[in-house]
Amino acid sequence: MTEVRVAIDAGNHLGETPIWSPSEQALWWINCEHPPELHRWHPRSGEHRTWPMPQRIGGFVPKAQGGLLVALADGLYDFDPESGELSFRVPSPFPAHVKLHECHCDRQGRFWIGGFDRRYPADRTAADAGYCRLDGDRLTVAVTGVHVANGLAFSPDGTTMYAVTSPTRQVDAFDLDPATGALSNRRPFVTLAEGEGFADGATVDSEGGYWMANVAAGALRRYRPDGTLDRIVALPFSNPTKPAFGGPDLATLFVTSTQMAMPPATTPTAANGPIYALEPGEHGVPEVPFAG
Repeated sequence: MTEVRVAIDAGNHLGETPIWSPSEQALWWINCEHPPELHRWHPRSGEHRTWPMPQRIGGFVPKAQGGLLVALADGLYDFDPESGELSFRVPSPFPAHVKLHECHCDRQGRFWIGGFDRRYPADRTAADAGYCRLDGDRLTVAVTGVHVANGLAFSPDGTTMYAVTSPTRQVDAFDLDPATGALSNRRPFVTLAEGEGFADGATVDSEGGYWMANVAAGALRRYRPDGTLDRIVALPFSNPTKPAFGGPDLATLFVTSTQMAMPPATTPTAANGPIYALEPGEHGVPEVPFAG
């Protein structure tokens, strides 16, 4: 059985977007809301720093030239961690009831981001969100009809994009043109059965395995590139939100979690809210910073 341990007891309400910084040997992540925060933790020293955000934060990526590109509810901002300064860059293309949420860079350094229709789940049909690609000074909507964006990841060779529209329990795969960023050939990749929880955040390993946070089911699921289930890693907590490989050799899988109330499909023995860690046996793929 894989040992799962608390890496840092962050007490997050909705931890998301863990990203390992090789240059700093540090883990970054966010608490989306209550309160909105950006976090950085150095495992060796134990130093943990937090930056409060002025509105809901839906994700971030490191920039090739330094600093971060941060997704707040209404748009994208350049962020300087040294000064704490936020500079507005691009507005959200969605209506006001949709907040930017779930982002990642593809293997060419293009920035992609989804959205969260805040009318859901009170309105189960609310799906005004989508997935966007940052093209210069605007966000181009590439996928529509999304309730809550999740599971965004890219294959190691950069030719496949994975994405979820929660709460469908389905992960879709898209062909991605590395030269243009165009998407095509949308198809089901993974579908969870009733009672198996929901698909949340994801990452890929160096072998092309897709690691999905199985929220409400207390598990991580690894799928092979052909969509077949390789294995399920049981977790002691019920609500994992997103995994990310980190550590000096990218062999540690860090997992964020949420304290949001949702009926668990399993009986948890550990609290939601910390960052957890485990060594699954696979290694991660170095993240590509935003090239813009």
